[in-house]
Amino acid sequence: MSGVPIYPTRGKGGGWRLIGGARTDLTGLTQGEVSALVVALTQSGAATPERIAAMRKLMRAVPEPFRAGAQRVAAATVRDAPWGDKENDEPPAAVSKLQRAIADGFRVRLRYDGSSGTTESEVVPLIVGSRGPRWYLLAAPVEEGTDAADENRLRTYRADRIAELLVLDARGTPPDAFDRAHAWTDMVERVEGFRGAVRAIVQVEPWAVRAISDRFGAQARMLDAEPRGEGRMRMEVSAHRADALAEQLAGWTGAAEVIAPASVRLALHDLGERMAALYRPSAVGSSEHGR
Repeated sequence: MSGVPIYPTRGKGGGWRLIGGARTDLTGLTQGEVSALVVALTQSGAATPERIAAMRKLMRAVPEPFRAGAQRVAAATVRDAPWGDKENDEPPAAVSKLQRAIADGFRVRLRYDGSSGTTESEVVPLIVGSRGPRWYLLAAPVEEGTDAADENRLRTYRADRIAELLVLDARGTPPDAFDRAHAWTDMVERVEGFRGAVRAIVQVEPWAVRAISDRFGAQARMLDAEPRGEGRMRMEVSAHRADALAEQLAGWTGAAEVIAPASVRLALHDLGERMAALYRPSAVGSSEHGR
């Protein structure tokens, strides 16, 4: 089929050979199929030994012309699950298209519904990654007169807020010596900073430490290694607002007490009063009679 003559050889190790040392790919994979396989593997969850082994074998098996694109997808995809967070194995539809654009080295045009309104951008996708259940894109427009992304204009996009995505027939490459690991770490620190703008010191019963740590994930850290005199351990937990933090802590009243700040204690007080008013005996009785 390839136009290269073949001939049989006898004896141990015999079989069919190509004349003149010619070589061919026996996987039968096309470039699109290689990209699809790599995309599927990078979206299939945490870095289990089986997934890592499968990725290595696939990289060795794919045809040489397709290998560079497959390696770009693998290097530019991050699966990052903080303690207590679950990954999402059904990412937004935009994620696969972005990974294929990275494999082919193309720019994308996207319409993005951000917190400040809808914007349109033409960018080079550099990293597609998940942080727990949420997927993000790190991308930048090209530097003027080049095909390379401008690292100084790097921006983070939430994949679920990409309303429209078009892969362009225009080259887009990472900047020279682009450090993907450093860029991803910086993004995570910024996002976690936004999410953890309000912090509270909480005294927790030792048996509840693991459960509260699981509940808050990256937004929790231990302040004590051992129980203190009152038999409790101090933790720091955070959220984007005092009332949101109070709502998350309200269910732990029997096992955890907020020591500071006063704003979170007041938010818990107000929440308790609203709950007491809603569930006072007379209100509960009226609700049952209304059924």
